[in-house]
Amino acid sequence: MKIHFLGTCAGTEPFPDRRHACTVIEINDSLYWLDAGEGCSITGHLMGLDLLKIKRILISHPHIDHTGGLANLLWTIQKLSQRKKLTPNSIDLYTPLHDLTDAVFSFLKNAADGFKKNFEINVHEAEDGILFDDGSLKVSAFHNEHIIDKSKREWISYSFLIEAENKKIVYSGDLKAYSELDALIGEHCDALIIETGHFGIDDVHEYLKNKSVDRVFFSHNGREILNFQKESKEKVELYFEGRGSICEDKMTVEL
Repeated sequence: MKIHFLGTCAGTEPFPDRRHACTVIEINDSLYWLDAGEGCSITGHLMGLDLLKIKRILISHPHIDHTGGLANLLWTIQKLSQRKKLTPNSIDLYTPLHDLTDAVFSFLKNAADGFKKNFEINVHEAEDGILFDDGSLKVSAFHNEHIIDKSKREWISYSFLIEAENKKIVYSGDLKAYSELDALIGEHCDALIIETGHFGIDDVHEYLKNKSVDRVFFSHNGREILNFQKESKEKVELYFEGRGSICEDKMTVEL
């Protein structure tokens, strides 16, 4: 199993060599997309990922730095399939907000000349519990309070617990508090992909002091890390002693 980090920047102003949030899990010759920040299709294709092997796309929440590349991703899949004369996999798309996907399809219909949706896109509403278990990956969603309409109790922001090959991976998405990850980490997890757009490295270290986590990947990085990258890397090494990594775009790790 491989994890590809296509976009590792939080929703800040543009930074050199950084695009917005997108992480991809590659397993059993299939790709599983976690969020779709701007440029994700370009970066993935140029990294050598076969976009026609995307099986599922999961959107953690509808903020633009996590969804800005979704329309272009679907359009690129169609263009590649036409050029290669291949039919893409049907794609299951999990979204916490149907208005988002309706807007994306409307945009493609009206703005992307020639978009015929020549492959099946099955849209599912994300909700707490197991989203799917397809034999390669089991993914469960846990709501958080990064975005919430408390008057209606409508949860539209999620973190994901990913289980595969006897490993547990936690994808934080964006959070209100790190304690929202308690239920996902449980007694142990093999890898934690954690956002630092709203928190700092010190916050992560303090939260994980009494947690059993083998590897920590800092993604969705904000100004505190991006403006002080050398100092941030030194701090991660001090705190995590080789178990922590500040992710960069086009970085791939194996688990």
